[in-house]
Amino acid sequence: MDRLWDTFLFGRPQTRLFQEIAEWIPAVDVAGTKGEILVTVEIPGMDAKDIDVSLNEGTLTIKGEKKQEKEEREQNYHLMERRYGTFVRSIPLPRGVESDKVTASYKDGS
Repeated sequence: MDRLWDTFLFGRPQTRLFQEIAEWIPAVDVAGTKGEILVTVEIPGMDAKDIDVSLNEGTLTIKGEKKQEKEEREQNYHLMERRYGTFVRSIPLPRGVESDKVTASYKDGS
């Protein structure tokens, strides 16, 4: 009976599924030219106020907390989901990056 419950959700053990949800790590792209480095982070469903970007000793750190709630009510059912999780991404930058020229922007996009 325990094995049946372990593989209940799409054939994956429940403990693995919960680890996947708890360990959310956003995708990061780093592109550079001779004059600049562009770091793009995909953090869908997050507000700018929940994201912190810092540069310290040549390391760019992006961290945040994702809080997502979803509720659906229909005649025959009531569904409520909550997902919470924090992440930290640290990216070492090349020597010579001028910290006073670093900028960050947020695009609430589609």
